[in-house]
Amino acid sequence: MIRQDGLDGTVTGIRAEVTVESPPDCPAVRASEAADAPATSVTKSAPSDPDAPMTEEFVLETDEAAPLEDGLPDDDREFTEVFSYGSEQVYRFDRSPDRNCFCESVEAFGCPVRDVHTRDGALMISFHAPDVDTLRDVIRRLDEGWDGVSVHRLVRSDGDREESDLAVVDRSALTARQREVLETAHEMGYFEHPKRANAGDVASELDIDPSTFSEHLATAQDKLLSAILD
Repeated sequence: MIRQDGLDGTVTGIRAEVTVESPPDCPAVRASEAADAPATSVTKSAPSDPDAPMTEEFVLETDEAAPLEDGLPDDDREFTEVFSYGSEQVYRFDRSPDRNCFCESVEAFGCPVRDVHTRDGALMISFHAPDVDTLRDVIRRLDEGWDGVSVHRLVRSDGDREESDLAVVDRSALTARQREVLETAHEMGYFEHPKRANAGDVASELDIDPSTFSEHLATAQDKLLSAILD
């Protein structure tokens, strides 16, 4: 039986594509930077012992077959090449279960990560969240743990819409202050009808003048509307 989330039988999930710039705790990104090549097909094992290391693999795609070790320090022996074919090299490494992991932070909310790859020093993942509340919790957790997190695409399930109707929202277009203004206004109920908070209430919470709040809010909304309507 296929389970659907909406009360009327419709699917209500959201697909999110998220990027984090140069995460220091991701071996796949470090290897990609060392080889100056994208890493794709990042996969991991599921050891039966929860205290055992997690084994992960990734594929480096290079124009010329060059060993990853050429771009790594002499004392770095974390990666093992396990397969090579033409311009593709498969590398493996073991990760301690207590080592911080961007992808597992998403999966902790019951959202399996469906695609992982790197590009230009950034880690890019996609996953499906069952609802907006779960998505908000995931993004908040990622923001708390890593710098440079941005959402590049959000697609809501809707069987009645064509692909051309789907909106692309890039959170990185907003400044940190604009995001803070939007998030605070949303959490305080500024956008609800009737409002639970007015402009003065939100401005006071942010410790800014109401006019400054209105300016930040207008700019942020303009950016979001432009992304949606374009």
